[in-house]
Amino acid sequence: MNGAQDEDTTRQKPRSRTASRVAVVQALFQIEQGGDTPETVIAQFVRHRLSAASGTGEYEDGQVPEADVQLFEQVTRAAVARREQVDALIVDLLPPTWPVARLDPVLRALLRAAGAELAAVEGVPTRVVLNEYLDIAHGFFSGDEPKMVNGVLDAMARRLREAPAAPVPEADEA
Repeated sequence: MNGAQDEDTTRQKPRSRTASRVAVVQALFQIEQGGDTPETVIAQFVRHRLSAASGTGEYEDGQVPEADVQLFEQVTRAAVARREQVDALIVDLLPPTWPVARLDPVLRALLRAAGAELAAVEGVPTRVVLNEYLDIAHGFFSGDEPKMVNGVLDAMARRLREAPAAPVPEADEA
């Protein structure tokens, strides 16, 4: 009897990794729009937004409850470090009439986050990354944007995960 009630409550709470990915999109948006350093934004999010303190499990007042802080930090840093690589891939996948700068800033942040996670985070199945960011796109957009996200991320995943990775030159070789 209590088990069913607990199960319903658990299903309603956001998953911690999903919450982390939502926070990454928000942090990348803030970094770009506010001009803050990535480390400043990461610290602000960890200190003020990524907690279950409210206990509601809902995204209110900029809070991202129950987020996996380690995943948030890892993907945010990867997105910043790989921005040029991911942006080049996005440009390659979009029509020439849609430069990255023309994309909605939230959409741009979402694509950068997903691209960075596909490129830099090991151990997460491709379909999980794609499904998570597609769900996030549906949360932010009600028009055709989720369809575009689906197509771009599918092509991005094929290029990043199915192609052999190029070796990264050592610091003294560069």
